[in-house]
Amino acid sequence: MLCRRARREAGHKAEPSAAVLDSQSVKGADTVGEDSRGYDANKKINGPKRFVVTDTLGLLLVVMVRPASVQDRAGATTMLLGLYLSGRCRAVFADQSFSGRLVLWARQMLGITVHIVAKPAGQRGFRVHPRRWVVERALAWLLTLKVWCLGELTAGDL
Repeated sequence: MLCRRARREAGHKAEPSAAVLDSQSVKGADTVGEDSRGYDANKKINGPKRFVVTDTLGLLLVVMVRPASVQDRAGATTMLLGLYLSGRCRAVFADQSFSGRLVLWARQMLGITVHIVAKPAGQRGFRVHPRRWVVERALAWLLTLKVWCLGELTAGDL
């Protein structure tokens, strides 16, 4: 309800026609249970992994937390199924970690077209990519709110 209102106020249709998918592994505190903790060998992080789908404005549509050991493509199947069942958009933009059989599965089984947004050749480090920056911003907001809630950040730091 709130997302629909925010989209209309921004001059968009209430229901999104496209979405952006991404994941983020984060370090888990000692209090994080074993069932939601895993080791992401690529990023060398022990903890949970957040999977998020946002609309093109950056508003959250689907959120899931799994152990960091879950591969991006495996987590994406659940996310895309949730997007499909919610009756929302049928076009999704994602990074290269979601390429492969997932793209074909989403098109054949769900009727969702997954567009892979590739890095430019030779790119090193983080750079803003068209279509994907909104999900990166949403993940940054989540991290900022977590730090703020833990008391490591104050309103004056923002």
